[in-house]
Amino acid sequence: MTQTPLEAATPCSETLAARKAWMGLLARAKPARLADLCPEIPTHDLLRAPEIGAVMVRGRIGGNGLPFNLGEMTVTRCALRLGSGAVGHAHVQGRDKGHAVRAAVVDALMQTDQAEALRAAVLAPLQAEEIARRTSRAAKAAATKVEFFTLVRGEDQ
Repeated sequence: MTQTPLEAATPCSETLAARKAWMGLLARAKPARLADLCPEIPTHDLLRAPEIGAVMVRGRIGGNGLPFNLGEMTVTRCALRLGSGAVGHAHVQGRDKGHAVRAAVVDALMQTDQAEALRAAVLAPLQAEEIARRTSRAAKAAATKVEFFTLVRGEDQ
């Protein structure tokens, strides 16, 4: 049985999805917490030194309407190469250059044989904390939810 090009690309797609997930997690992490979990930065060469810029944030009305420009957001980006040759990239919100470097280092290390150790030591705690934050925020929002209902009135029959 032969594979279609889409089926043949599935392992690569899974790898890209996993990388997208950990890069997003690192970008959303609190800089101080990432520094606590990953205090040592291995030697590396900066391919793109941390630089601060702005990106346009776009939104959609109702999540599926036409896109519109919501406004600009400050970001810091960085690209580096470890001694092993692994290349890491990061884009983080705000102006914290150290956060961008640490996120890029973790991205590069996740592409090496240290990936499983990093997943347990850095990514798993960050993910658990993010889930706890989201759950807490959702509970606070649910407490303010108002449900409207109508009663059947005589003239509606």
